[in-house]
Order: sequence, then structure tokens, then C-alpha cells
Amino acid sequence: MATIVGISGALRRGSYNAALLRTAIELSPPGLVIEIASIRDIPLYDGDVEAQNFPDAVRNLKDRVATADGLLLATPEYNNSIPGVMKNAIDWLSRPAKEIARVFGGKPTALMGATPGQGGTILSQAAWLPILRTLGTALWPGPRVYVPDAARVFDSDGRMVDEAVRARLTKFLSGFHDFVERAAKSRS
Repeated sequence: MATIVGISGALRRGSYNAALLRTAIELSPPGLVIEIASIRDIPLYDGDVEAQNFPDAVRNLKDRVATADGLLLATPEYNNSIPGVMKNAIDWLSRPAKEIARVFGGKPTALMGATPGQGGTILSQAAWLPILRTLGTALWPGPRVYVPDAARVFDSDGRMVDEAVRARLTKFLSGFHDFVERAAKSRS
């Protein structure tokens, strides 16, 4: 059984990326558990706060990511790049620097994203690649999921209603699950 932590990079309660993660849970193959983690309570990074009292929300998320078999990031695209709140959370998780290997080192990681626009988060996902490489994650080389025109793909309750996108997501999850399993076997 592989456990993956899924993080949405949007704080909005009706976020398409949160809906994408919920759909991923629904479509995940047998043997794969996706646990959604929130970044809502992560404060803005401040070295003084880190030095005085490391925030519990950061410590808890960091431990969840460190003990998971994989990491699934559902990233919005803001102004043709990554969302600041998500980058802030990842910055916190990399502190102190001596913890990077424990949290991210060799961690199988995949990207997906949904947006109301036509780009399908392709620019955001591309912008994440050097950051995730710097942190030492094992980026899944399989196809990523880009969901453009999300208002058409999800209904008003956040359920994915587009069967073609559901099929792509199912294939994506199966491939990522296999990647996570292979990584676990190579570590043992």
C-alpha cells in the first residue's frame, strides 16, 4: 500500500485544484491512498519566526510529507507562474536546510493542475520543475495532467463531469502509482 500526500496550491474553498485532488482520491487505483494536506494554516515564511518558534502547522505538514511514499502537487497557475501560497509552503518545508533530504530527498513527486483558462497550468507546472529538482525530489517523468476550462470539467459541486479528463487522470494515477512502487522497491 502506497500513501501519497496531495497538496492543492489554492486556498479558495471551491478551488478546482482541490476538486482535482478529490477526484484523484476517487479514481486512485487499488493499493494507492491519497491523503489531502492543507496549506491554509501555513504562515508567511519569516526567518525570525523560524528561529523563535517553528510553527506547528509547518511541522505537521513536513512530517506528513516526509513519511509519505509520494507527493502529488495540484497547482493553480497565477499570472503564468506558480501560486505564492504554495511556494511559501514548500519554502517552509525546506527549513531548516538540513531537513531537505528527510522531507524531499528522492520523494516521488508528480504535478497536475486545473485552471479556468485555456493554458491548463502548463506554465505553472514548468515553473515548479527547477524548484522540485533543487529539493532533490524524484520527479515522475510521465505525462502530467493539465486541465483547462475547469468550469466545464467540474460541476457546481466540484465533481469532475468530463469523462475524457477522468480517463486521463485515471491513467496518470496508475502511472504515478507504479513509479512510487518502483521507487519503494529500489530503496529496500
